[in-house]
Amino acid sequence: MAPDIEAGSIPQKGGWRLFGRSSTKEQDNAEIPGRGRLPKWNMGILNDRETIEVPGSVLLLAADHNEPLGLRNAPARTSHSSIPTAVIRPPEPPQDEKKKTSDGKIILEPQPEESANDPLNWPTWRRDSALLSLGLFCMVGGGMTPLLAAGFTDVAKEFDVSVSSVSLTTGLFMLGMGLGSVIFSPTAILYGKRPVYLFGALLFVLTSVWCAVSKSFVSLVLGRIFQGIAVSPVECLPSATIAEIFFLHERAYRIGIYTLLLLGGKNLVPLVSAAVIESLGWRWTFWVVAMVVGFCGFLLFLFVPETFWDRVPHPRKKSSRPSFFRRMSSKQHIRRSDAAGVSVPPSALPSARHSEEGPTPAPATNHRRNVHVGFATDAEEHHAEKDREAATRQVTSEKSDELHDPSVPMTAGILAEDSHAARPELITQDPSLSDNSTKPHVFYMPDNIEKPKSPYSSERFARQDHPETDTESQSVASSRAVGSRVPYTAALRDQPAKSFVQQLKPFHGRLNKDKWHKVAIRPLILFSYPAVLWSAIVYACSVGWLIVISESVAVIYREGHYEFNALQTGLVYISPFVGGILGTAVAGKVSDVIVKALARRNGGLYEPEFRLVMALPVAITTVIGLMGFGWSAQLGDHWIVPTVFFGVVSFGCSLGSTTSITFCVDSYRQYAGEALVTLNFSKNIFHGLVFSLFVTGWLTDDGPKTVFIWIGIIQLILLFLTIPMYIYGKRARMWTVRKNFMEKF
Repeated sequence: MAPDIEAGSIPQKGGWRLFGRSSTKEQDNAEIPGRGRLPKWNMGILNDRETIEVPGSVLLLAADHNEPLGLRNAPARTSHSSIPTAVIRPPEPPQDEKKKTSDGKIILEPQPEESANDPLNWPTWRRDSALLSLGLFCMVGGGMTPLLAAGFTDVAKEFDVSVSSVSLTTGLFMLGMGLGSVIFSPTAILYGKRPVYLFGALLFVLTSVWCAVSKSFVSLVLGRIFQGIAVSPVECLPSATIAEIFFLHERAYRIGIYTLLLLGGKNLVPLVSAAVIESLGWRWTFWVVAMVVGFCGFLLFLFVPETFWDRVPHPRKKSSRPSFFRRMSSKQHIRRSDAAGVSVPPSALPSARHSEEGPTPAPATNHRRNVHVGFATDAEEHHAEKDREAATRQVTSEKSDELHDPSVPMTAGILAEDSHAARPELITQDPSLSDNSTKPHVFYMPDNIEKPKSPYSSERFARQDHPETDTESQSVASSRAVGSRVPYTAALRDQPAKSFVQQLKPFHGRLNKDKWHKVAIRPLILFSYPAVLWSAIVYACSVGWLIVISESVAVIYREGHYEFNALQTGLVYISPFVGGILGTAVAGKVSDVIVKALARRNGGLYEPEFRLVMALPVAITTVIGLMGFGWSAQLGDHWIVPTVFFGVVSFGCSLGSTTSITFCVDSYRQYAGEALVTLNFSKNIFHGLVFSLFVTGWLTDDGPKTVFIWIGIIQLILLFLTIPMYIYGKRARMWTVRKNFMEKF
């Protein structure tokens, strides 16, 4: 989400001032009235040659108001997403009509419906119990990757295989997680998250028993693959569930709880498993996991009902309404008819019916500043058609068949008839924490809010002449297609509150009509998007290097100089646990400070590429940590030295994973759900699996010093890709918008 900055603090010019001298030549060219020329560079980022309105860029207006650019160019979605992204909203009612918290201080966002079955209307204990039940399940699932790390030597002895072969149990487990995310994410979109959670928990228990009783190494490896498939919902679905059951002001705290449980599982489960291996043997780790997951599955069955709720505005069905130009001529004709003394009974007009049913927003007189957006229900459409027919029969004019009441809401998005109309002022929020939908999340900002001057203000680049893009018409079409009514939610709206027993139903049928294979393949298409590809590389390395170290701890700490037992090896994971918590806590704060400073120096224009500055501390901490870990282990330094470097690597990797996710989501908000599947797929397949095939053998042959120095060099080379990504990232975003690979599929 783009950061907010205080109004009045935005300077008048951008440029290179943060990096030294100010380059003003091109800036001055852009400021000459009538020239219409954009600056080529800003803060080291190349602007698009044709437009400033690039999706992902945000014009920061005030502490709580901002305006995303490029929404009219952003391609419309043609399928649903697992993570609630955004929605085009009608004009907001007056403040006194908005629902607020019990103390009246906070306006609820998203606004809950009147139905008691709306998840946002559930009691607080119900929603928090769902969070804790799901968080406990994720804690166990998140720690399964390095479960056997401390016991590689024991497994190798029992099955008479090499330690490097045992590391395949980790790599192939990650293969299963990658495949499972591609399978379960579209399944949850089509059939709901509850059946996916319950099936995953059941399969988790069965595969744990399978691994515990495996008679051969091949059987153990196969069991780990299917176990990875069972665990995969832990990575791709919980964030969406949290967004569906908590209001915006409640989510930060709950997301923090979920993150802490997931992070704790990744580092504390290996520690517990090491203690079990030391006292009972490696097979008992799977028996303990089966028992714990069985308990977690029972909690999921009791306290995690289906959380899906359709909050997309419902467009009316297509009707044979007059065109925009015919409606304009009708308005003029109505005025002429009134002047001529032709009376039209008020009851014959659609506005009369609306006034009887409730207040209706007055039609905007200035269509360039107050765009009227809304959707009518099928019943309202039916009445409106009848009213228009009645009015037509009473108007005595040769063009009376063109009568159209302007108070009836438009059926699709922002008015697209006028390609040069100024768009409304907009305010966005983080897609991962927004209400469930598939459209850009748009708020309408009142005109009386004073906006600070900026070289990127909408007045300056009000309408750069260009023809209406295809994506604008796609937005109209897809809003009708994707926004169709969902029978599951429509049925629940009119029903009384479901009892606790009724909510235990594990399956509620199909929730939407998307094609499964289309939803499944969309995350893979995102590899053609440069910002997503960079994020996938950095995220895969950020998590993958920790897995590589986990696969090597048995070789270094048990078979090497230190001669630790299984329990002592497991205690090493305290270091990355502490480093991960510190990195997660620091990453967001430091990143926000940096991007706020860059946005101020860029005239109030936020670019997602500003997040890439965090690649510098990521490179420093991870490269030093990796090289220091291998070097100190090779020299036989005190065990605390490589252990501390392990924590430094974990700190840097937390910075890297946070940076990659925020940059990816900020660049493509409408594809946040698919992007997270893409990132996890690349982490599990392209890094976790590939390195497990050779890294342990490489470590045995060449020693930890050589291996981890080379790994540090690989990390440094990959992070150098940040430089061209920073420079060309904005143009790359606009290139993907024009190509529109996702919606062409």
